[in-house]
Amino acid sequence: MTSPDILIIGSGMGGATLAAALAPSGKRIVILERGDWLADCPEARDPWAVFGSGHFSPKETWYDADGGTFTPNNYYYPGGNSKFYGAVLMRYRAEDFQPLRHMGGTAPGWPMSYDEFEPDYQAAEEMYEVRGRMGEDPTEPHHSRPYPFPPVPHEPDMLNLCNRLKALGLHPGPLPLGVDIDLWLKGGPLTFDGFPNTRGGKSDAETIGLAAALKHPNVTLITKAKVTRLIAEAGKITAVEYEQDGATLRISAPLVCLCAGAVKSACLLLASADSSHPTGLANSSDQVGRNFMNHNITAVLGVNPFRRNRSVYEKTIQMNDWYLTGGPKGEPLGNVQMLGRITGEIMAAESGLPLPISRWLADHSVHLMTMSEDLPNPESRVFLRDGKIVLKWQRSNWQAHVALNAKLKAVLKKAGWPLVLTKTFEKRTPSHQCGTARMGADPSTSVVNPFCRSHDLANLFIVDASVLPTSAAANPSLTVAALALRTARHILQAQE
Repeated sequence: MTSPDILIIGSGMGGATLAAALAPSGKRIVILERGDWLADCPEARDPWAVFGSGHFSPKETWYDADGGTFTPNNYYYPGGNSKFYGAVLMRYRAEDFQPLRHMGGTAPGWPMSYDEFEPDYQAAEEMYEVRGRMGEDPTEPHHSRPYPFPPVPHEPDMLNLCNRLKALGLHPGPLPLGVDIDLWLKGGPLTFDGFPNTRGGKSDAETIGLAAALKHPNVTLITKAKVTRLIAEAGKITAVEYEQDGATLRISAPLVCLCAGAVKSACLLLASADSSHPTGLANSSDQVGRNFMNHNITAVLGVNPFRRNRSVYEKTIQMNDWYLTGGPKGEPLGNVQMLGRITGEIMAAESGLPLPISRWLADHSVHLMTMSEDLPNPESRVFLRDGKIVLKWQRSNWQAHVALNAKLKAVLKKAGWPLVLTKTFEKRTPSHQCGTARMGADPSTSVVNPFCRSHDLANLFIVDASVLPTSAAANPSLTVAALALRTARHILQAQE
């Protein structure tokens, strides 16, 4: 298909969901995906390959602000990063859509209310077959319908943890997940968090969104297509350049949707600078690449030498007692949820500890994570230096995260895990990247409008986590999918 009506760049949660929502219209859609299909292989269930050697990681280097280098946690396959995600599909709380005061500053809120966005959350939950249950989380916002499926069941040792936390007056409950656990476990007895979805079971952007889109003959996916430049003339994107099999190709469409992820989308706009747009495309506000947010995340292990953890997948509990309060003046602190089951092999790959020590520690601990909001800051940014990606992440709201960790440590000790170990995720690890092409009503302070259309370029939509005005303290996948459904509806209504 050489002359599509709509061109989508990227097939992650934003691009795949957008394609699925637009496909029934009959419009000719082409999706450009940098990677190739993720095939099943022995490494897909090998902890060292996934967490140690970087078998699935891209062969590329990014830079930090000090000149150091690292390999990013970005994956290039149909389905994008969601092929490896922990399948948490959690709504922002209603309060996250309004200005909210934190210990580290005030989150600005969104250019829409939660109630306006709720139908899209509902549609995204149903599309991605989310497992959950209402009524146990005091912060959960209004749902127009119940979760489409019951929650993934707690394993016995996780149920024990849940009951111990409840006995302390807390409100642990089911983590909303896009996982058919029976199907997942047919592929092997291990957690779904971090492992690639090559044998089915996870509701990711490829198995749900892309699969639905490609059922329609008007949708074409082009793999191994690395987009390098957008070309703009007279206020529109007129062509997209990409490399495939050593050749440089061009494709054009009346409508272009950029869905490459918060870092890559911003860098592509910056790399597309020309004489009319010297600071990059869609960047009259000078906000492209700025306001990078990534969450403050810490792994928290509760250790008890006399209690074994016999669970297989583990990641079923969340706790939001401190999501909206808990700070010294009632400020929000963040979300607590389970990590996927950390085995000795995973711990050895991640930490470098000897395998016997890692196995003992992993089998005598429960594995949680704390997640606190990272606030938007124009100086926290991604940019290009000599064509290389530079990530300058300036953490924010750190004292809230310290307070959240302290509360969880105290609770775990009271609940029966006397030794608590923590490890904060590195600054250079863009695991929940967002914010680099922020959404807003004011073109002078934002990159896209509330329907994700560029303020500067009439036929460019940006539909991925880069447009999120705030990070909240929630995994971003469901919010990105809901934004894609909202944007698709707007596109179709505008063209009626």
